[in-house]
Amino acid sequence: MPSEVSPQVGPRHGGSDSESTSIRNAVSAKRCAVSLSPERLVKTGFLEGGAGLPLVVEPCVEGVDPVAWASSQRELIVARLQEHGGILFRNFSVTTPVEFERFIVSVSGDLLEYRYRSTPRSRVSGNVYSSTEYPAGEHIPLHNEMSYTTSWPMKIAFFCTRPADEGGETPVADSRRVFARIDPRIREQFTRKKVMYARNYGERLDLPWQDVFQTTDKAEVEAYCRRASIDFEWRGGDGLRTRQVCQATATHPRTGEEVWFNQAHLFHTSNLKPEVRHSLLAACREEDLPRNAYFGDGSHIEDSLVDEIRDAYRQETVSFSWERFDIVLLDNMLAAHGRTPFAGQRKILAAMAEPHGAAGVEG
Repeated sequence: MPSEVSPQVGPRHGGSDSESTSIRNAVSAKRCAVSLSPERLVKTGFLEGGAGLPLVVEPCVEGVDPVAWASSQRELIVARLQEHGGILFRNFSVTTPVEFERFIVSVSGDLLEYRYRSTPRSRVSGNVYSSTEYPAGEHIPLHNEMSYTTSWPMKIAFFCTRPADEGGETPVADSRRVFARIDPRIREQFTRKKVMYARNYGERLDLPWQDVFQTTDKAEVEAYCRRASIDFEWRGGDGLRTRQVCQATATHPRTGEEVWFNQAHLFHTSNLKPEVRHSLLAACREEDLPRNAYFGDGSHIEDSLVDEIRDAYRQETVSFSWERFDIVLLDNMLAAHGRTPFAGQRKILAAMAEPHGAAGVEG
């Protein structure tokens, strides 16, 4: 098929200064008719210091229909996504949640409902949601979406309708490089033992189970848990406890590459602020904590191990400032994402597509 994406500016994981030049410094687009040859409709590049993630795609002519262009170039976009892990679409004429949904559907197919949640979100339009609704001062560590279960979306996209006044970046990291950076002995231990996620739902604990499973029907919750091999226990006062053993690493179904793919470092109690951790452990037994991560055999994961994992993420982190109406599309297995603290108002929307795994993201 003819390509509407110009040849990439640099190699997959970095290159010379000229190869890594920010797309914002690229030569300005000239006014010309949209009937130009396909390869001149958009230009590609990298953010300065981005080392190949994300690839930046930007129209170089006026009047490009983003949905029509993305639909015609779907195979090429997916190929670039699998090569780089993430694509930043900048300066396309997408300005509303509905247009964002149409754009992502044109690339990835129907969007998914967000079920078996781990963070609070609100539905904005269709299956477009707010990004995680944590307080502005909270840092969200890098992670792959829903890697705390055995089914997940292959693609996740973010849409900036209002950048923060300060901070609020969505840093990303190549999960292949994170995997390679972690000590092989730690990788082997996690791969062999897997990860068990323990959660207690209810007011004053984790999210209410009604929010997590998006239902008020306990029978639906039980059916979902059985399909997903989640152990569950109803507790007094409308409480619920679950445990699930999941992968620690995974093989990408299309590229065959190994990736670090779990959220042990988020669920582990060492992710809590020390004063919060001590307060919780003083108030309740460890098994009653809102959430925790163990090895799949139930044994404890030492703090030092997750500290090394966090350090691997830190070393592979790529951060950039949002611009209004930016769209970031990630291969959810190849790229992790997070959030930095921010000041002022910030509005980033999120959407997921292409279910993968044992139970399917939508249950």
